[in-house]
Amino acid sequence: MKITNPATHEIIKDVLEDNSTSIQTKFNAARNSYVSWAQVPIQKRIDSLQKFHDLLDQNQESLAKDLSLEVGKPLQESYNEINGARARIRFFIQNSKKWLDPQEMNTDGKTTDVLAFDPLGVVCNISAWNYPFLVGVNVFVPALIAGNSVLYKPSEYATITGRNIERLLHEAGIPKDVFQTIVGGPAVGEVLLALPCDGYFFTGSFKTGKYIAEKVASKLVPVGLELGGKDPLYVTDEIDNLDNVAAAVAEGCFYNNGQSCCAVERVYVHEKIYDSFLDKFVNEVKKLKVGDPLDKSNQQGAITRESHLAFLDSQVQDAVSKGAKLLTGGKRIGKNNFYEPTVLINMNHEMSVMKDETFGPVIGVMKVKDDSEAIKLMNDTEYGLTASVYSQNTDRAKDILSNVDAGTSYINCCDRVSPYLPWAGRKNSGLGATLSYLGILAFAKPRGWHIRKA
Repeated sequence: MKITNPATHEIIKDVLEDNSTSIQTKFNAARNSYVSWAQVPIQKRIDSLQKFHDLLDQNQESLAKDLSLEVGKPLQESYNEINGARARIRFFIQNSKKWLDPQEMNTDGKTTDVLAFDPLGVVCNISAWNYPFLVGVNVFVPALIAGNSVLYKPSEYATITGRNIERLLHEAGIPKDVFQTIVGGPAVGEVLLALPCDGYFFTGSFKTGKYIAEKVASKLVPVGLELGGKDPLYVTDEIDNLDNVAAAVAEGCFYNNGQSCCAVERVYVHEKIYDSFLDKFVNEVKKLKVGDPLDKSNQQGAITRESHLAFLDSQVQDAVSKGAKLLTGGKRIGKNNFYEPTVLINMNHEMSVMKDETFGPVIGVMKVKDDSEAIKLMNDTEYGLTASVYSQNTDRAKDILSNVDAGTSYINCCDRVSPYLPWAGRKNSGLGATLSYLGILAFAKPRGWHIRKA
């Protein structure tokens, strides 16, 4: 399998793809190893993840360069991702034991009721390319701490990073059979879905997530799906500093080229401030410099998948054909995977860019007359991942967001993930939760002990 740099179309590396035979061998090893790994005291398992955390810090430079080369994100964003992953690992290190340790729930006469947790077994983690460190640690870190073995399939677009993760986990003390990388594309994924794994955790598109859920349904094992979004943001007319808001919204829309499940994909602005906001927002977007991800002066890198460029074009063309006006951007730059940061206005919900997940640097901005209209439009989607409101009036923002069906609500911020809160989508945005204590318990199965003295 050839690993290609999306910024240059040069081949970075040839790697050997797994096949059904090698995957079965790895599964057998994972099945045989997880029992002994589960018997390792939880603190020792946590200590290994602490070493992994430290190794990420010690190897930041090479890890960030590899990540930028294969997925096309600016080098600073790669550093940010690695440090963000380390922060999440610290959360799991500091909080897992208290949730996974046995807890005495009740004593009734001679009988004591104890709640305990066992590992699931062999966990299959099919991960994503847009944030391979961040979405990876959401799954494999709590899975390993809980005593599971992990078959980790990085996206074929982030294979080098996946192998780097494997190498550092083994260096940190995770046994080689306990964490194994499976290399390849969709055909390799199909082999994994056919195996008798004890849990499946996927990050990616709704279409693929639904397919995975259907394929493994008969196994009656846990399935976690972190899927897409069409995340709305509403700027009310109660804003003190419109310059700061415009800059924050631009970052929420265009960070990582908009290739984030929680990137802002639709912007609604109260009519009283629409013109002023739009001028400031477009000025911020025009400042974004697109180019070589390894050049620190660039804020926008390359689109990871070349095939997605045609989809971005189709959304822009669809909007313009239905009456939208293009204020900036709207086309590919050169022959490599660069795309102009794009802003469209005169939007309506007949346009694909306001309804279908974009996953790229294209944003529609729409004027609304009041909060009621904003709520209606924000809910007009098949997704339910995040929603944002900017307002000096916190109570007003809470009232608005309480009426929007989304797993995460942002007030005066956006495109943010905290390990202390669950990352959980509604509707087509996913199933189950990662992060928070819910994301720790997701990788364990409960056992009730009724203990009576003889």
